[in-house]
Amino acid sequence: MKIGLIGLPLTGKTTFFNLLTSGKVATGNFSGKAEANVGVARVPDVRIDFLSNLYKPKKTTYAQIEFTDIAGLMVSEGDHKAASKFLNDVRNCDALVHVLRAFANPDVVHVVGEINPARDLEAVEMELLFSDMELIEKRMERIKTGKKITKENQVELNILEKCYSVLESGMSMRDVELSEEERISLRNYAFLTEKPRLAVVNLDEEQFKKKEYPHRQELQALCREKNIPLLEICALMELEISELEEEDKKLFMEDLGLEATGIELLARNVYEHLGLISFFTVGEDEVRAWTIDKGTNAKEAAGKIHSDIERGFIRAEIVKYKDIAELGAMSKVKEKGLFRLEGKEYIVEDGDIINFRFNV
Repeated sequence: MKIGLIGLPLTGKTTFFNLLTSGKVATGNFSGKAEANVGVARVPDVRIDFLSNLYKPKKTTYAQIEFTDIAGLMVSEGDHKAASKFLNDVRNCDALVHVLRAFANPDVVHVVGEINPARDLEAVEMELLFSDMELIEKRMERIKTGKKITKENQVELNILEKCYSVLESGMSMRDVELSEEERISLRNYAFLTEKPRLAVVNLDEEQFKKKEYPHRQELQALCREKNIPLLEICALMELEISELEEEDKKLFMEDLGLEATGIELLARNVYEHLGLISFFTVGEDEVRAWTIDKGTNAKEAAGKIHSDIERGFIRAEIVKYKDIAELGAMSKVKEKGLFRLEGKEYIVEDGDIINFRFNV
């Protein structure tokens, strides 16, 4: 899964990218660069921590997400022409995390001037919206100016007109009521406003402690209206936490009343917001989390490990994580009769520990 970090310049996107991916990309004043940075982040999971401590494997592998730090979008007031490089980078992502600036720093001037994360969210949302509208306009024009409008063309045109009407009212493609058949007919369009989105507002330490920053209520209302989950994180504090030893990190977080870092919450929220779950394989060689879509059956899940396992699938041996966490050993789980055999149509649940029986 490819997740794009988007927003205006100087919001802290690259700092979040470095924190998520353990990257070392330079941060600082906006240079006008257009290159995107790409890195992989692990998804923190206490279940993997527990299983790793239990099995003491040679290798522990967490679920992973690829993040792209997309160059900040410069939006001139009244200019809604597509910023082609930005939009192309966005188009290549499965979901978007919009980083918004609330922190004040006289050494890092906001590109627009006043600190207003609600306005900044709306500015980028509008750029995505106009891109989708332009895409629809061009396709409708091609259909209308063609030599002949076929029955299929007319059906497509009707659907596009419905979509355009919704976008014209300021809503997104996610707000368009479409039948399954209509959605299938639009599957190759890759609309930008259809992509899952999260918003992260980057606070300074004082704002984080007080839970106050400019235009907070306006931003929260806008995110509710657009159905965009909102996280409030202080990137500078996250940097401090990341540089501490494990014991000091725990004490620092306890003092702040935090159960998890903002970066951990961000990674988990992205994962869950995409409708992803993890199943685990365990043993002395490796404890590993495997990422699948919610609703995946056992045979398809086996294919995530290897196509041979899917092809030769016989049964899936299932143990629930909560059972092994409660009892402390696989042998005790089996003694209690909590070990199950499931067929290929079994729908894998988040946290299942699976051993696949197969024959090739």
